[in-house]
Amino acid sequence: MRILVTGGLGFIGSHVVDKLRDRGFNVRVYDLKNGSKPEGVELYNASLLDVETLRIAMNGVDALYHLAAVADVNDVVADPSYAEMINVRGTLNVLEAARRAGVRRVIYGSTTWVYSECPGDLVDEETSPLPPKHLYTTTKLTSELYCRSYQQMYGLETTILRYGIPFGPRARGSTVVALFVQKALCGERLTVAGDGSQFRKFIYVEDLAEGNVLALHSAARNRIYNLDGAEKITIRQIAETVNRLLGPIAIEFGPSRPGDFGGKEVSSERAKKELSWSPRVSFEEGVRRYIEWLRRNNAAQVSSGWASVDRILAARTA
Repeated sequence: MRILVTGGLGFIGSHVVDKLRDRGFNVRVYDLKNGSKPEGVELYNASLLDVETLRIAMNGVDALYHLAAVADVNDVVADPSYAEMINVRGTLNVLEAARRAGVRRVIYGSTTWVYSECPGDLVDEETSPLPPKHLYTTTKLTSELYCRSYQQMYGLETTILRYGIPFGPRARGSTVVALFVQKALCGERLTVAGDGSQFRKFIYVEDLAEGNVLALHSAARNRIYNLDGAEKITIRQIAETVNRLLGPIAIEFGPSRPGDFGGKEVSSERAKKELSWSPRVSFEEGVRRYIEWLRRNNAAQVSSGWASVDRILAARTA
């Protein structure tokens, strides 16, 4: 089976690619950015707005993971027009290319933030999302609706996965866990907004990637699944965890941010029952693994830098 992963060089996508290859699938990657790819993986380096390249990339593909997006909410706020083109028009382009190529299944990476305006503290897949306030969430919910429309109008099998907040190796440096770890490694104090009681349910990225692979199961056809963490972690707990692993680090509490989201309990019970999926890596263990990865990665970059110096000097003395 040949599987295409859009955004396969990104944070979540690269881990999904790894898991798929571990299972023996033939994986093809479609990504705008340049980056290292696993050996033996075919790469299409192009934008989701490049309809012709999308059409070519879909040739011979059985299933598709659509994970490419403008994922940083700050980037969405800074340039909403471009974010809409990539996150919404890009999804439509992917679905149409998949339909014309005869792709059997499209698995779309959405977000649990589609529940952000829903009343109550507990939500699941039967909870109907209300119109979101944030532009990023609007683009994800719109793409979900496109998936459903292609399913109903053209018979294209779709699976929608609503991700919790991922963390772990290869994460963007601007995410809260990565930011706290980097500050601690530099000996800087950690600043928590308000009393730090606002919570999130973080999901370790390898657990999330495993949930993506299990979504290939026939039971997941035309279904929606929440893939969220098992632990409610407050912002204060994040700082305290980083302090335990890298401390002693000073933690200070600043003023609350206006309108800061306190958190919502998102049930992943459907994924557990239908896909036999549940997160396995605890929050603290995931942070520990991220720190180890970051240190190895930094060491490799330093070694690479010195190796390049040696090559430069050797060339000049030759």
